[in-house]
Amino acid sequence: MTHATSSSPSPLFDASTDADDAALAARFTHDDAAVRRLAVIEAAELEDEAWLPALVHALRHDADADVRRTAAQRLGAWESAEVVDALCQTARDATLDLASRQAAAESLTALKSPAAGARILNHFADADPFARAALLRALRELRLPQAARTAREALSDASSEVRREAVGVLGWLRDEAALPLLAALALDDKDAEVRHAAVGALGFATDDSVLDTLRHALSDDDWRVREEAAATLGKLRLRAARTALEAALEDDYWQVSLQAARALGRVRDVASTHAVVALLVYPISNVRKEAALALGELGNTDALAVLQAALADGDPEVRKAARIAIAQIGARHGV
Repeated sequence: MTHATSSSPSPLFDASTDADDAALAARFTHDDAAVRRLAVIEAAELEDEAWLPALVHALRHDADADVRRTAAQRLGAWESAEVVDALCQTARDATLDLASRQAAAESLTALKSPAAGARILNHFADADPFARAALLRALRELRLPQAARTAREALSDASSEVRREAVGVLGWLRDEAALPLLAALALDDKDAEVRHAAVGALGFATDDSVLDTLRHALSDDDWRVREEAAATLGKLRLRAARTALEAALEDDYWQVSLQAARALGRVRDVASTHAVVALLVYPISNVRKEAALALGELGNTDALAVLQAALADGDPEVRKAARIAIAQIGARHGV
């Protein structure tokens, strides 16, 4: 792409009848890039669609990177087809500086309409890895059903960033057809961040079909994947995961132990009481706090004595959690 010089004509609306508009329009073609950038800001703040052609022109054709980035940032407030296409084109344009492409990609994530999502999909073909990831990220929260096929295909993309963003789209869509594909990534993807994302996405499963995958993920080489596996099992409340979660209480990373304790509380199998009790002497106070709260959820009166002892813990948050747990158990059993 060849960018226009600062003196190139800009496709502005005819502002000749208004002196202020005419002055602002003239600043879009000023020799000084700083003046053009301020013109972009001022025109965007008017929130008048009549200025969109000028803003889009600045995004796509201004010779200065700061002007382009500013235009990209300001255009995220509009959902028009012209703006969506211009932002997609900028994100796809490998001849641009990375910061301009990133600004366009960020503005795409601000779009909220299904119509915008449909236009984003039209730009996915033949895009480079940066753009593919950016467009998938923009599609994620739009929850556009027709994005599922594109996202499923992207799960086998050579780029780990693209695979990760595809997982995000499918997770937000709660696409049950993708569960086997997500499980495969959670087990075998070479990139830990992709495995982490895939494990988290499995949390929308409606049965125990992902149980084996999540139990396996509790032994992943990367502690963040293990942590996410414990958290996901907690969301699913799968009693069959109890033994694996109890083992995860002894993980080398306290973050995993914390999530495992939280998950066991949500599973609410009283058989886990004694395994969780052991965490009340854990050196990290956040883990002790989570253990106390989990014991409240488990509701076993056998835990009352150790929770009473936890009322003397040196951390006020642990003491508060112990009080809450004692009250929960008391309310459940009338003691």
